[in-house]
This record gives sequence, structure tokens and C-alpha cells, in this order.
Amino acid sequence: MIRWGIIGCGDVTEKKSGPGFQKANGSTLVAVMRRSGEKARDYAERHGVPKWYDDADALINDPDVDAVSIATPPGTHLYYALKVCAAGKPAYVEKPLARNMTEAAHMVDAFEQAGVKLFAAYYRRALPRFVKTKELIEGGAIGTLTGVAYRYVSGADARIDPERLPWRLDAKESGGGLFMDLGCHTLDVIDFIAGPLSDVAGTAANATRRIDVENSVAMSFTVGDGVPGTAQWNFATVGSEDLIEFHGSKGRIALSTFGDEPVRLITEKGMETFELPNPVHVQQPLIQSIVDELLGRGTCPSTGRSALRTARVMDQVLAGYYGGRDDAFWERPETWSRRA
Repeated sequence: MIRWGIIGCGDVTEKKSGPGFQKANGSTLVAVMRRSGEKARDYAERHGVPKWYDDADALINDPDVDAVSIATPPGTHLYYALKVCAAGKPAYVEKPLARNMTEAAHMVDAFEQAGVKLFAAYYRRALPRFVKTKELIEGGAIGTLTGVAYRYVSGADARIDPERLPWRLDAKESGGGLFMDLGCHTLDVIDFIAGPLSDVAGTAANATRRIDVENSVAMSFTVGDGVPGTAQWNFATVGSEDLIEFHGSKGRIALSTFGDEPVRLITEKGMETFELPNPVHVQQPLIQSIVDELLGRGTCPSTGRSALRTARVMDQVLAGYYGGRDDAFWERPETWSRRA
């Protein structure tokens, strides 16, 4: 049995992950922590968790906690992860792994040197719709892969109150804009299904100037043996679109990153659909794979090392906008291109 503790039992843990630690086979949630002890106690009482803390060190060093989930904003991931590593306990870190590749690499190196497991919450790697897509492509359902394309469109920018920005739009807390929060999922999905992204080039902008972080991103890349791909995110327009397409010599597969609609396989024979609804607790399948790995009966597909690849890609795309991302760029906003 793997006994879990959660640092940062906020909204993401209410349904997506928290119950998954309790429902996964061989897993239980024994402790939660928030800086507000009142909120931590409330969460524990509502979810039937025996212990709650308002001090992360107390949870990390609790002898009844075998592994720790870090569900705080990315700005604190490295800080808490290093503490968990020093305690010799496996960590499951929310995505993105950190604010930039430098922090992510520091984290990965520390866990690898200590011989401790590090996992990342890119939970789509374990969801049936993405596993099926990977199986179809590897099984030759669309022939030879010839291209990858993604497009995301939303009007999120217009709904933002610049005077009350959420942490996801504060680079010090998140590492950037909604591309960091949402785009990382798609990039990781492409990595999972088609292989690591190479030859990455991209650009980011914020033409509306309503906020400081980027709200429009375009990029190109290759996967496999030089198969070309493109991706675009626009959070400052009208309408809604979320579409990944994997093109092959004999057909294509279409699905969304964030939706729950059927996966579509289109060939010269017509269209075949696969109904693969997401589970109620979407992180539970990945949590199960982590528990299985820790118990020596399986392997988790989302590790610190795989998450580091996605961190590298995002830095490559956003470097121009932020005037470089190797350092604490959130402390020098005067150098960001949106001030030009």
C-alpha cells in the first residue's frame, strides 16, 4: 500500500486527483497540507483524510506518508520537490514540472542522483483516448506518419480582469501565460504519441497588451524521422477550437486535447469512431500507474525526464518573448518583448 500526502489541496485535487489517490488499487491518501490550516482541515473532513497540516515539512516528514503529491502552482514546485527528495520519498508533481527548463532540470537531476522516483501529472498519457491513438498509429492504422497539426482557439483574454489576475497569468507563479498552463498538455501528448519533439522553432506575442504574459503562440517542430508538425494557440480571439490531427499516408486521426468526444479515424474506407470517455477522476489512471511502479508491478509513462522534454520545448518557443528563459526571467519584466 502506498500512503500519499498532498501539498496544496486546492481545486485541482477536489475531483481530478485527490479521490484518485483513494480509489487507485494499492493506494490511500493519509494526509493533506495547505498554508491555511482551516482549509486543510475542511478538505480532510470532506474527503475522509485522517491527517491535515498547515506546514509542508510536517507532512513530508510524517512517517506515515510514503509518497508526496505536489499540487501547488509551478512557482513552488522546485522548492517543495527538493524537500521531498531530501526526505527520500517519491514525488508526483503537477504540470508543468516547473517555471522553466532550468528549474525542471534541477529537479530531475536531484531525484536521479538520490535514486528517488519523480513523476509528473501529465495524466493524459494514461487516458484511454490517447492510449488508443498511440496504438492506432503504431499499429499502422494511418500508414506512415506524415504530419502533425494542432490548433487551439479561445476568447480567454477578453474574460480576464487585468486588475485581478489569476496565478496562471502571473509569470512568477506560473512561468508564463495560458500556453504554459494548457499548451504543455498538448506538447506532452504529441511527445507521448509520436515521440520527442525536435527542430523546435516558434514565436509568442501579446498584441492586445491587456496582460503582460503571452497570449498567442505559433510553433513548428519535427517528430520521429523528421516528420513535420505545426501548432498554434490563440487565447485572444473569438470562437473555440481544440484539434489535434495526426496525418498518415493512409489516413488521419483527429481528437482534442481537452474534450471528451470520440477519437476519429479517417481513411479511404470512411470514418471510424472510438468512444473512450474520460474517467470521473481524470488523474486516477496515471496515479494507478505510479502506484504500480512503486509497488514493482508496472511502469508509469509520465516521469520527470519526459516532463523535462516538454519544459525544454516550451522554453525554446517562449525564449524570444521573455528575452531568454534560462534565468529568473519573471524578475525582469522590463526585458519582455511585450514592452517594446
